[in-house]
Amino acid sequence: MRRVLLTVGAGVLAALGAITACGSDPPSASSPESIVGQTITLVTHDSFRVSPGTLEAFTTETGVAVVVQSAGDTGQMVATSILTVGNPLGDVMYGVDNTFLQRALDAELFEAYESPALVNVPMSLQLDPGHRVTPIDFGDVCANYWIDRFDDDLPVPATLDDLADPAYRGLLVVENPETSSPGLAFLLATIAEFGDGWEDYWKSLRDNDVVVTAGWEDAYYGEFVSGGGDRPIVISYASSPPAEVIYADPPVDTAPTGVVIDTCFRQVEFAGILAGTTHRAAAEALVDFLLSDTFQEDVPLNMFVFPASTTAGLPPAFVDHVVLPEDPHTLAPADIGANRNAWTERWTEIVLR
Repeated sequence: MRRVLLTVGAGVLAALGAITACGSDPPSASSPESIVGQTITLVTHDSFRVSPGTLEAFTTETGVAVVVQSAGDTGQMVATSILTVGNPLGDVMYGVDNTFLQRALDAELFEAYESPALVNVPMSLQLDPGHRVTPIDFGDVCANYWIDRFDDDLPVPATLDDLADPAYRGLLVVENPETSSPGLAFLLATIAEFGDGWEDYWKSLRDNDVVVTAGWEDAYYGEFVSGGGDRPIVISYASSPPAEVIYADPPVDTAPTGVVIDTCFRQVEFAGILAGTTHRAAAEALVDFLLSDTFQEDVPLNMFVFPASTTAGLPPAFVDHVVLPEDPHTLAPADIGANRNAWTERWTEIVLR
């Protein structure tokens, strides 16, 4: 079993198990006269959300306007950008994660840039030593459970192995890793945990009557208890319990869901300066801004992920209702890049055929 949870209040720093320098806000983005009046394009995925006024704060600080261009989901964004490498769709990309990172790096999508604000980012999130990408946020994909459906007769599952136990037969819904980001993350968690034995594990889940959906919404709001379904265990996010509190109608004080910490896989999202940009200085300033407290503290309640910077505060709902694994499952981006197609194809053969 992996080491158990840490509550989030005292800081994401401890949960990440990393030491960063003490400090105040990262240095402000520089505003040389040459970039004032420029407009740059931020290429991002279709889940990108910020509060009104957040990007305008960057414009006020630097004189640079930002146009946001949505490029589909993360996979579509990376694939489209590879087709235009050297003649980029924009100046900065935000949202490439560790499951697609190697594909982007191999295609030489980014120009290296080491932001001075990285002093406040744990080394455990800095997955590219060449600084072609900069970590902006992270989140954990985990099995979530409906608390009221478990008791002394059927305790909450504690491990990945428990999910395949006949005692939990017919209780789990997962997403297809070929069509769903959390589905892929959960597959990677099982590979990180079981190594070559991951195929046998999935055979056990199949035999334990696991349900597979195409995407997260179908799983969470269709099959899971939260949306009126009958499955009390779903693959979702460590930030799903606070979302249950924030969006509850009528309001509730306690989340109805919990997280099986031993099942979590860590996802890290990055920003990078797109190779071929004609606005290099402005792009650097935007990357710096994405690590500022202004942007970092806006991330949790808009995209339900955690800020990469240890100087950023967390909203009360995250402090009160989130737990993070001390030792989440991870895989090297290079391993994911080299094997993901073979893994997902083999998963399909085992589970769906």
